[in-house]
Amino acid sequence: MVKRLMDRFHFSLQTRVFLTLVILLLFVLGCFMIYVNQMVISPLKERTLEEKIETVAGISGQIDFYIDSQNQLSQRILSSKDVFAILEKRNQSVPLVERLQQNRKLLDIMFQAIGPRTNIKDMTIYDLEGRPLLSYIGMGTNPQMLQLPLVDGRSDTAWNGVGFLLRHQDSDLSFIRAISNQNGRVYGYLSIQLDESYIERITEGAALGAVHVLDGSGNRISGNSDHEHIELTTVADGQGVYVDPYKNYIAYYQSPGTGWTAYLVTPKQDVTGPINSIIKVSVLLITLLMLVSFVYIYLSTRNLLLPIRRLRSQIWRLSYSNMNIKQDYSRRQNNELILLNEAFQDLMNRLQESIEREKAALHEEVKARNSALQAQIAPHFIHNVLYLISIAAQEGKSHLVSDMCKHLSDSLRYIVSSPYAHVTLAEELEHTRHYLSLVQQKYEEDLVWEIHADALSHSIQLPRLTIQPFVENCIEHAFLEKSPPWRIKITVKQFNGLWVLEIKDNGSGFHPDKIKQIKDSLGITDSGILEGRNDHVSIGNMGIINSVHRLKLMYQNRLFFNIFNHADGEEGATVQIIGSLTREFY
Repeated sequence: MVKRLMDRFHFSLQTRVFLTLVILLLFVLGCFMIYVNQMVISPLKERTLEEKIETVAGISGQIDFYIDSQNQLSQRILSSKDVFAILEKRNQSVPLVERLQQNRKLLDIMFQAIGPRTNIKDMTIYDLEGRPLLSYIGMGTNPQMLQLPLVDGRSDTAWNGVGFLLRHQDSDLSFIRAISNQNGRVYGYLSIQLDESYIERITEGAALGAVHVLDGSGNRISGNSDHEHIELTTVADGQGVYVDPYKNYIAYYQSPGTGWTAYLVTPKQDVTGPINSIIKVSVLLITLLMLVSFVYIYLSTRNLLLPIRRLRSQIWRLSYSNMNIKQDYSRRQNNELILLNEAFQDLMNRLQESIEREKAALHEEVKARNSALQAQIAPHFIHNVLYLISIAAQEGKSHLVSDMCKHLSDSLRYIVSSPYAHVTLAEELEHTRHYLSLVQQKYEEDLVWEIHADALSHSIQLPRLTIQPFVENCIEHAFLEKSPPWRIKITVKQFNGLWVLEIKDNGSGFHPDKIKQIKDSLGITDSGILEGRNDHVSIGNMGIINSVHRLKLMYQNRLFFNIFNHADGEEGATVQIIGSLTREFY
């Protein structure tokens, strides 16, 4: 895939070597990043989350210990048989004095069970109907009626007659237990109001993050209920970690004893902070390593391939007139590429000498052939024009004879002046106008001709008398079997560094065999390109072949020639010559 990409965009050799080494470097760094992620970052993240779960599990354990201490407190109170006797009598009508003695006795039992340290708000004993009988701390207050668990429901912890129930009622959190004997007879209820501030102290400062405790119904036991951007969800499993919509990592642990769930809420940046630090340091180190490696690879490939680039530069600058380029090496190195460059330079020197000799011989040969071909055309043209003048003189058209003589004079001056020099296309077109003006004196209104060319035709070079044979061929052959009017249209166009000459007529066209014979004689390929051989050039050839060969001698392989009949019912044929605007002729 990499090779196809390089071939598609035509990268240089240095770029190919550089990209190959860079891709290899990126592959190695990618493997290193995967290793760091799998062996360092992922285990670190997992360990961090496990620590969060362990922390919240420890907080939940401390809360369970606090609840268990209240259970032990209730068991110490219920271990006294006097409690059952007093409650059995309290369910009956007793005098006030005896009731006060019973209350004092119950307070002594509570005091002995609680001891000197108090981590509860209050302790209240209720009768079977839920009416408060005695409060340990708030004796001066009027305790509220107890909503009996059997009537209110058992939403927190299962009630089995001798177990306990955690009840979050109004603003109080209570540990409720039935006062029952070994036979299961219930005499009343013991309610221990828990100290929420004590639970808050357990959760405060336990770890980095906020701690919240919810009961089994989702009611908040501890934590700030007004805290924004935190979303606690009821969980079914015992422990785990999830991410809320506010990108907080929330570790939770559900106590199997109380059914309460402790949540440790930690912002994402606090959890991923150490991980991100490692990632940033790794990315920074890898980036610096990549930059240093890129610079090193670039300089190495540049120095390694510098001789090849110099050799390539020499090849690009080679031309017929500039083959003696020499490369100056200021430092001698034992480098095979430099030795190859020097061998190429020596080869260019020997080749230059051979080409100079061949160029001189070819130039003399071309001049001789061009002179011979042009000498053939001039007598033929003069013979035709003199014949037209003689006809006009016989008909007594003296003014036409005068005009024709002027046109002939201009044409002869054009033919004989500097016969070996090339002319511009504009000069050729002007000579063609003289020729057509002479011919029209014979055919009059039967011949209609037009020439279209812009000012750029002055910059196009041609051999003399190139266009006239094509026009003469139209008059002598194309219109033999065609009724007048006869039309000849010459157009010159230029685009994309090329010039196009089109000679179009409305005659009978060429026979297909004749077109094939002409192309074979000229050595034209299927694409219209003239091959570089000269085996068909002979002094005896005339007309189209003669003119094309002269153009071929001038333009070599920078000339395209085409001849075709018109299609789609249009009569006539078109000769098309396309040449390059480059002025290096030989």
